Amino acid sequence: MLNVTLRQFQIIDAIARTHKINLAAAALYLTGPAVTLQLKQVEAVLGEMLFDRTKDGLFPTEFGVQVIKTSQAVRSEILDLEERLDVLRGLGMGTLRLGVVSTGKYFAPMLMAAFSKLHPEIKLELFVGNRSEIVMRLQTREVDLALMGRPPKSYPVRAQFFGDHPFVFIANPKHRLASMVEINKEEIAKETFLIREKGSGTRASLKLFLSEVPGRTDHLGVDMGSNETIKQAVIAGLGVSFISGHTIEQELNLKRLVVLDVIGAPIRRQWFSISRKDRNTSPAMEAFEAFLIQRGSKYLPSIGKPSTRR
Repeated sequence: MLNVTLRQFQIIDAIARTHKINLAAAALYLTGPAVTLQLKQVEAVLGEMLFDRTKDGLFPTEFGVQVIKTSQAVRSEILDLEERLDVLRGLGMGTLRLGVVSTGKYFAPMLMAAFSKLHPEIKLELFVGNRSEIVMRLQTREVDLALMGRPPKSYPVRAQFFGDHPFVFIANPKHRLASMVEINKEEIAKETFLIREKGSGTRASLKLFLSEVPGRTDHLGVDMGSNETIKQAVIAGLGVSFISGHTIEQELNLKRLVVLDVIGAPIRRQWFSISRKDRNTSPAMEAFEAFLIQRGSKYLPSIGKPSTRR
């Protein structure tokens, strides 16, 4: 095992993420044959197959899973060492790699700007993706902290609350429900929903809300890949949506969208700052988490009341 190099660990990680030799090669700026050769060399050293070769790609075997876990731990320790050495050298408090679910992109830049004014010595890097992507990046230690709703359960994490996260039902101002009050679940369930893709926290919340309506969760609605696409589709009158209230501030102010008066909404969730429990907390992480607890909620966008109550 001591003969396995850091580069080979990187290659194993890349294959595990992409499930394809060519994609792993592209991510590491290598050729496909070079990646294949390195993988075969590691498997020869260990005497075990690390990936099952299937028509859908390469997937870790039980041995592969253990090697990948060790690879991630090694990478994390090296990054922690770099930050500790930088502090000793007087080069500041290091780098903070921040992962944010796509809904958070509406406030994350303001958070980062305010934080940077207080801590200009800390370099910030931002990664935005859907919930599944950010959970994976945190698991593989590609990000130090993640801002999201429900903490992942597939590995141990630290979760620090820093603000409320309301979800609302929205429609075009001319929609039949726009002027109604106290819309019940059965009534809103009749609508065509424009929703986020599988793996998103928003979709999971909507599914839970509609679970009491028989058969309604069998087909939730039309999948769309981004909040911006959903908002434009709702404005165009293609349907209604269930969406984070933090994503619609501008459209509400411009009166291009309205919040529907649905009984039980807004649904209140929470924003958390999440890190892996099994890694050391760097000075940069500690500083950012302290900032979120003290000031984070003030940078969360506000939402309007349902149009029927204005």
